[in-house]
Amino acid sequence: MRVVVLADTHLRRDGADALDRLPEAALAAVDGADVVLHAGDVVSAGALAALQARAAAAGAAFHAVLGNNDGALHGLLPETVLVELAGVRVGMIHDSGPRNGRPGRLRRRFPTADVVVFGHSHEPGDDVGVDGQRLFNPGSPTERRRQPDRTIGLLDLAGGAVRRHRIIPV
Repeated sequence: MRVVVLADTHLRRDGADALDRLPEAALAAVDGADVVLHAGDVVSAGALAALQARAAAAGAAFHAVLGNNDGALHGLLPETVLVELAGVRVGMIHDSGPRNGRPGRLRRRFPTADVVVFGHSHEPGDDVGVDGQRLFNPGSPTERRRQPDRTIGLLDLAGGAVRRHRIIPV
């Protein structure tokens, strides 16, 4: 199962141009996904709908959580998600808190998750936390801030295991 992981897209437009800020490589990844996860800060309801529609057109499931800039999406998105994908339990939250103490905090928040996806910092990260729990932040495909590249994440899942995990520039 190919999972495309997005966060911090900060898409403020609605309508036909809602996804214009997403790089073509990010859109192509969505088009080839089995599942799309968005770890918050989509920003506009129109962009959320456009992402959901793009994933659906590719035959992909779509899951997203509420980010701190998603005021317009209150009531539409949950603060956390826990979903099983190809036998892998994936938790998702936007803000994982400060780096110091993050592994323990995420293990307590998602005690049964094999992978926890988060965003907020725009800093891509792929780390191993408490008891082997994978902590995965895809960065941002639109606002790199202090990072050298805009990025997304890819997870290949099968048979209850993460077969491949990577952050890629877009």
